[in-house]
Amino acid sequence: MSKSVFFVTCPKGVEYVLADELSTFGLVPVRNAPAGVWVEGSLEAGYRACLWSRLANRVILHIAEVNANSGDQLYDGVVHLDWQQHIPVDGSFRVTFLGQSDAIRNTQFGAQRVKDGIVDRFRTSGGLRPSVDAKNPDIIVSARLNRGRLSLGIDLSGHSLHMRGYRTDKGIAPLKENLAAALLMRAGWPEIAASGGDFVDPMCGSGTLVIEAALMALDLAPGRKQEKFGFEKWPGHQPELWLSLRQEAERRAHEGKQGRIPKFAGFDQDSRVIATAWKNIQRAGLEGVVHVESRPVADLQLEGDWSQAGLVLTNPPYGERLSERKELGGLYHSLGDAVKQAVPGWRLGVFTGAPEYGKSIGLRSYKQYRLFNGKLPAQLLLFEINDANAMTPREPDVPGQITPRIRNQERADMLRNRLKKNLKTVGQWARKQGIGCYRLYDADMPEFALAIDIYEGKVHVQEYAAPKSVDERAARERLAEALAVIPDALGIERDEMVCKQRQRQAGANQYEKQGATGEFFEVHEHGCVLKVNLKDYLDTGLFLDHRPVRHWIQDHAAGKRFLNLFCYTGAATVHAMVGGASRSLSLDMSKTYVGWAQDNLALNGADRKKHRVEQADCLAWLAAKPAQNEVFDLIFMDPPTFSNSARMAGVLDIQKDHGTLIRQAMGRLSSDGLLIFSNNFRRFKLDEALESEFDVVEVSRSTIDKDFQRNQKIHRCWHIRHSG
Repeated sequence: MSKSVFFVTCPKGVEYVLADELSTFGLVPVRNAPAGVWVEGSLEAGYRACLWSRLANRVILHIAEVNANSGDQLYDGVVHLDWQQHIPVDGSFRVTFLGQSDAIRNTQFGAQRVKDGIVDRFRTSGGLRPSVDAKNPDIIVSARLNRGRLSLGIDLSGHSLHMRGYRTDKGIAPLKENLAAALLMRAGWPEIAASGGDFVDPMCGSGTLVIEAALMALDLAPGRKQEKFGFEKWPGHQPELWLSLRQEAERRAHEGKQGRIPKFAGFDQDSRVIATAWKNIQRAGLEGVVHVESRPVADLQLEGDWSQAGLVLTNPPYGERLSERKELGGLYHSLGDAVKQAVPGWRLGVFTGAPEYGKSIGLRSYKQYRLFNGKLPAQLLLFEINDANAMTPREPDVPGQITPRIRNQERADMLRNRLKKNLKTVGQWARKQGIGCYRLYDADMPEFALAIDIYEGKVHVQEYAAPKSVDERAARERLAEALAVIPDALGIERDEMVCKQRQRQAGANQYEKQGATGEFFEVHEHGCVLKVNLKDYLDTGLFLDHRPVRHWIQDHAAGKRFLNLFCYTGAATVHAMVGGASRSLSLDMSKTYVGWAQDNLALNGADRKKHRVEQADCLAWLAAKPAQNEVFDLIFMDPPTFSNSARMAGVLDIQKDHGTLIRQAMGRLSSDGLLIFSNNFRRFKLDEALESEFDVVEVSRSTIDKDFQRNQKIHRCWHIRHSG
């Protein structure tokens, strides 16, 4: 059988894998080119590539190479070729043209000159000529221009071979089928499958990776379901040879299902793409073989009898937008934790356009392959999932990220023992009181200047900014020790702990977001449900030290008209509403916290008409003339120490301005009502003149619970009533 030359195209970066694959079809690689491989072999081998190549885009039968230093030279080379061997005179064709030169700067011009040369050749040979059909031609002529030479060939595939026919709907940022197959081969899936391994994609999208893995393991030809190929109306086509290859593919498909079939599972948190994946699985004929369902990465679990070895391969989001990129560290960290828990001993492959986030997975990568997803540079990172490869997860774009590490074992043990002791005393007290959110540790030891709070199983760590007398390196070393000790001492996973450096905040800074995870969850306090977020803001949405104040409000709010000034996330209003307040008004300058307060009230079934939350500058609102019937029986006011936000009419200095605020608030208070005034300014002194104007009682001691006994100046609180 005579040999032909073929140029087989592929995604950029896949050339070497493609050359190996083509060798298995009987094609001999001649040389690699960008996004393709030149090979030699029989027509049968070329047919095999069309039917069986999992990596190719197109299989082009090379006809000739002509000089093309000008449009006329290109035409002259084309018109002298015997096109009757390749295009039926009563058929149709179109030309695809790739490449440019100084003389041929436009691919449309190049394609037109090739077409003219072909048509004129037919005319000089007898007058009849094939028609040109841009949409559905019988033959596709491939023309590729490079360095003044034009390669001409017949596209035997007729369409890009990455289109297997099973994927008509696409998920978000779909992976092309042949690139998915390349990732599987680079990750060693054929060998893993042959040795009895299973396959999982925890972020499967529309299912391309898991479907390609199944096609590969079951020895199903990727072109098996294609109805049409480019060679079928080519004059050199050998139908009997092609039929025998199709029959062989059907035999292999039958035999591929006779032995042990690996288990295949795909998961994705987006139920919409899972619905698309199910349709793709059905079209691929893999019902009963591939299972997909909606499930977030963190919930990765494999139920039933799975192999001790296997491959997890996934293509997570790349975070092309800045806001998305901030979330990648957490996502990759969750992926690492999930696979270490669910499939120890397996291999993990992560194909990513953000390879620096591989460090967040918490495993050492043993191999990295540079590839492209379309035009986007990407890498395939490979990991063995075992303890020997474990490392501390790190986020690459967080400056000064602290790696948990113990340098002084004795010092670390001191902290561990203190935390365990506090967990027995404070933790036991909190459980008896039905309190799920409390302060466990508050700079108990000078070596570890931290506040450690428990939020129903999650841990919020705030590092107090070290004084200038403390060496910054030493402070970081101690924080690293604390982060290593806390999860072990409290019996939690590291991803259930959030650490922030606490610094003095002023003005609008108190409202600025620290991150963009959107990770809210619900906690409970004295029968109230409250929404908190440990990551995105300086504070969590719930001031734990005000718990007794909120509880007092709840116990005394029945039938009262309640006003919450500087309301923050509206927790006090929720307690008042749950306690039976007849109506309430909550005011805050921050749109974020107004929305948060509305959510908190909604969680507790509040009537929005009776319990209103409004965005307002409290200074301006208090200074304005009260509206008719704007009188309240119970007012809670906990202003910031200082604020100079651009949204405010003026500047708030609580020491200087509190007298005015209190007098204005008392103007809205009913004759037998109560104002609860609180602030957390350590050096605060109440204006003595207020005590001569109103009935003022400091109640700070009664508003400090057991978990804040070490820090009784966390806030001060007064009950203020009208005199007489």
